[in-house]
Amino acid sequence: MSRNWWKESVVYQIYPRSFKDTTGDGIGDIPGIIEKLDYIKSLGVDVIWLCPVYESPNDDNGYDISNYRKISKDFGGQEVFETLLEQMHKRGLKLVMDLVANHTSDEHSWFKESKKSKDNPYRDYYIWKDGKGNGPPTNWTSFFNGSAWEYDEDTQQYYLHYFTKKQPDLNWENPKVRREIFDVMEYWFKKGVDGFRMDVISLISKPAVFEDSPYPKFQDTIINLYANGPKIHQYLHEMNQKVLSKYDIMTVGEGPGIDLKNGLLYVDEKREELDMVFHFDHLYIDCGEGGKYDPVPYDLPKFKNVFSDWDEALKKGGWGSIFLGNHDFSRMVSRFGNDREYHDASSKLLITLLLTMGGTVYLYQGDEIGMTNVAYPNIGHYNDVETLNAWCEAEKNGQDMDAFLTIVHSQSRDNARTPMQWNDQRNSGFTEGKPWLSINPNYTSLNVAAQETCETSILNYYRDIIQFRKKNSVLVYGDYECLQEEHPQLFIYRRWDEASEFLILHNMSNEPQKFAADLNVERFMLCKTNLENVTQDLFHLHPWQTKILVRVDSSNVVI
Repeated sequence: MSRNWWKESVVYQIYPRSFKDTTGDGIGDIPGIIEKLDYIKSLGVDVIWLCPVYESPNDDNGYDISNYRKISKDFGGQEVFETLLEQMHKRGLKLVMDLVANHTSDEHSWFKESKKSKDNPYRDYYIWKDGKGNGPPTNWTSFFNGSAWEYDEDTQQYYLHYFTKKQPDLNWENPKVRREIFDVMEYWFKKGVDGFRMDVISLISKPAVFEDSPYPKFQDTIINLYANGPKIHQYLHEMNQKVLSKYDIMTVGEGPGIDLKNGLLYVDEKREELDMVFHFDHLYIDCGEGGKYDPVPYDLPKFKNVFSDWDEALKKGGWGSIFLGNHDFSRMVSRFGNDREYHDASSKLLITLLLTMGGTVYLYQGDEIGMTNVAYPNIGHYNDVETLNAWCEAEKNGQDMDAFLTIVHSQSRDNARTPMQWNDQRNSGFTEGKPWLSINPNYTSLNVAAQETCETSILNYYRDIIQFRKKNSVLVYGDYECLQEEHPQLFIYRRWDEASEFLILHNMSNEPQKFAADLNVERFMLCKTNLENVTQDLFHLHPWQTKILVRVDSSNVVI
């Protein structure tokens, strides 16, 4: 297996709107990120992935771009971005930008031209179709509810938008569109950007024929119609040949609809497409027939199988990405841990899980202190377009809205977007003005300043485990095997190479557990655990305890 800097990197994702505000307007900005670069560096991470900071009307918080080459004044503008890049590189940090190439804002100059007439030179930059009968061309629905088609009175056609109606989908069949996107990428690479996270890149190739979806479950529509279109690999290979291969950069494609059957096609080194993808098998694990706002219970064996299956699928020449949350999902400890009685222990367990898996690790801002979901008292506090659309749809369908608010509390994307909790002062040290989204009330006890001074805090544990991973390359490149896959509370796996072996034990439950294994306990010794002053035998685990054991004859381990 080839070794690369991006395989060994730990990536820290910043949602700039919620990170740190320096102007008092309540919106996080680039000077705020610059102010916190030494803090970010102190975590031990190597790369910052920055969510969109381009010019945008912010219908979907920056994922509706009106100018790909211009940094929004909301975030500080072009000049301060250049300073950020310079200051990051000075500290040995790399910068990965968001590339949103499936759609633009409807306020982008291309779309403004495209709407003018059917024979406008930019008409074919987007996907326009005649309606069917008295309605849209197909029954397709948007990711954010409602039809994926919007009618334009002036030209009497519909345009396609997989997301909001202010995010029209680009027509990648048009070679001019591909060239435009490739030119944008070149522009940022020449400035020194170190890579791209490519938003919903699996959706850029549309179906050969536009027909109604026969699938009642939206996830099936994504997999079978919206994603992995007939020319997706042609487009990505062309992108690689014309742009990516010229630079020492990293790429990760966000991949709704990418699954075990096709995942390797995107990341196989021989195919020359992307370095890695974000699949969502574990993050859609609790989605019911109606999607994320129709949640269903899941069990730990199913969760474990996702990691095992993807490890097996990518063994043949691909590379994986490891993450448990981002700006589009609930907080990691609230979703996969216990953010009440075992908040500290389960936060540390999940950090250990991430940093002992093979693949490039992605960590989301605030998870280093165990930030949790927020439960706002009513829908008026929420900002996220997906949440608000789901609320309107539920109301229209006559659902019990008190019960639906409880679902919003667990599922809203705003859970991950509440401002960063820096200290226990007013507005958690995030802003001197009114924050764009209300601060989670638990900031008075859960914040960076409090954890900096506590040796056993989640924050300091996080730093320690990152360093542990960096010292032991077996955790990056080594083999993986899950033990007792059907155990409903324990997640146990081996990581090994020819010189070293780790046995990693996680108790993902509120009860003590015993790992009953046919293994000689004397072959192992404890090198890390998330609980202090616990003196049980090696294979006994307290609630939400994690243990990293090392084989005693391992010759290449640094503790």
